[in-house]
Amino acid sequence: MDKPFKSLKGKLLIDSGNLAGSFFSRTVVLLCQHSTEGAFGLTLNRSTEKTVGEMIIEDLPERICEQDLFIGGPVQGQSMSFLHSDDYLPDANVIPNLNLEHSLDGLVELGESFSVSQQVRIFAGYAGWGAGQLEDEMKRNAWVTHPACVDHVFAIPPGQLWRAVMIEMGGVHKLMADAPEDISWN
Repeated sequence: MDKPFKSLKGKLLIDSGNLAGSFFSRTVVLLCQHSTEGAFGLTLNRSTEKTVGEMIIEDLPERICEQDLFIGGPVQGQSMSFLHSDDYLPDANVIPNLNLEHSLDGLVELGESFSVSQQVRIFAGYAGWGAGQLEDEMKRNAWVTHPACVDHVFAIPPGQLWRAVMIEMGGVHKLMADAPEDISWN
């Protein structure tokens, strides 16, 4: 008998060590949407090493242009998404106080507003799964999950995020956090 569908929206997908050699090796993906029709996520720890201003030709507010641009995933690299947070976002659509948007106008509006506690991260591309695809990957133990929080997106340096989340999870994951990417290096 099939188990009822359980959405993973608002969870982190963490490479369990079974994705070596792929784009997703040692990645942390925030699942922003997940239904029986598929899933949409953003990779939190892959930088383009460019700023938004270097990569997007639109006339954007300076504080947006200065932001680092991240690789959200291998799908549609020309598409843009952004996550933003503030102390109080009553209509947050990912987790409390964290909102996902895709509109350039929304990004401009955000850049022109001022809140000392506002944070934004901008992504090119995304990670996407068709109906049942993520569930199949979960059955094959490609991913482990962990509850997401705003600090995972904004407070932990992206280059340290995979290791930090593995340590948070504890147990065998904590041991994996310090293992070399290629176990033959051991």
